[in-house]
Amino acid sequence: MKPKDIAYIRSLFPVLQQNINKNPLVYLDNAATSQKPLSVLDAEKNYYQTINSNVHRGIHTLSQRATVEMEEARQKVQAFINAKKDYEVIFTKGTTESINLVASSIEPLIEAGDEIIVSYLEHHSNIVPWQFLAARKGLTLKVIPVDDNGELIWEDYLKLLTDRTKIVAVNQISNALGVVNPVEKIIKEAHKVGAYVLIDGAQAAPHKYIDVQALGADFYTFSAHKMYGATGVGILYGKEKLLDAMKPYQFGGEMIKEVTFERTTYAGLPFKFEAGTPNIAGNIVLGKAIDFIHDIGIENIENHENEILKYTTQKLSELENLTIYAKNAKYRAGAISFNLNIPNIHSSDVGFILDKQGIAVRTGHHCAQPIMKRFGITGTVRVSFAVYTTFEDIDRLIEGVKKAQQMLN
Repeated sequence: MKPKDIAYIRSLFPVLQQNINKNPLVYLDNAATSQKPLSVLDAEKNYYQTINSNVHRGIHTLSQRATVEMEEARQKVQAFINAKKDYEVIFTKGTTESINLVASSIEPLIEAGDEIIVSYLEHHSNIVPWQFLAARKGLTLKVIPVDDNGELIWEDYLKLLTDRTKIVAVNQISNALGVVNPVEKIIKEAHKVGAYVLIDGAQAAPHKYIDVQALGADFYTFSAHKMYGATGVGILYGKEKLLDAMKPYQFGGEMIKEVTFERTTYAGLPFKFEAGTPNIAGNIVLGKAIDFIHDIGIENIENHENEILKYTTQKLSELENLTIYAKNAKYRAGAISFNLNIPNIHSSDVGFILDKQGIAVRTGHHCAQPIMKRFGITGTVRVSFAVYTTFEDIDRLIEGVKKAQQMLN
């Protein structure tokens, strides 16, 4: 995209128009959460000012309006990921809950002795729920190793697959390293042994075109707040036949068809998995966030961010005594992780110095401790991008890193 286009896009984000510690804000923590455009902010305000009402349960006008707007947002999600049916789209409160929902509800489809496969690249949210499921049901948890480039070792993955493999759960893009996994191939091989595949798409949905039918994913999860929407909103896509076979995750209003003291029956999809009052405003504005992405074009976003990633890699590589992790991975997107090669300092030391210059990055283990251990480190400085990231932002980052090197040496 042209600089004038980026300038216009940035003008749509009020939070970017401020100073932090007397410096213009450089926001490079988008893998944690992205900022929100005016269209999203205005939509949330409009909901509470004009149609605030509970959905699906009222015959009055405001309830009907709220219901229509939220279900239109569900249809926008359906189109965004190319799901076959809108009722295969379940509203949750985030990727973490979406994964927990599957790990808790899939028990009717598994039995003791079955196997689960995850990878070293996973966020804790795509490890711990499977650990608990394995402990509950007597399953074996296996882990796909990674090489020195941060890429999954394909031959080892194939060896881990057996006729007892029931679940494969991997991310599409690593939140810690930005490595892009070959999820279509992963799914294809898993299906050969009859396994179900869950893809953690939290870091992919903001950056890449998603087509769950083309991927063949059984489950796909992501969060609204990483793609210009509200916090507390997530999506679980699941194939209809699997969602029908799974047990409910929570119980109460909305997911009930009929209740007596002798017996309860459950509502059909998607409401079977949507107990209680949802985050109505957040679900509606997810639709507005998708509109924003469509207005710019996901291909334009991806191309711009790839140029930013290439530029950042080049500029960081020119600095001495600095390690970029997964630098030589074949495919990366959205983020880059590095450390200064200075004894007895932590990534948070770098983050603190950058913050004093108005530069927001993420430091630490990024809720991905196994991959940190694999590289023999406790954490990294992670820089992550969005459509509003500029080359000038990266130049500011580089100057900030140079200053950190001078101060910490």
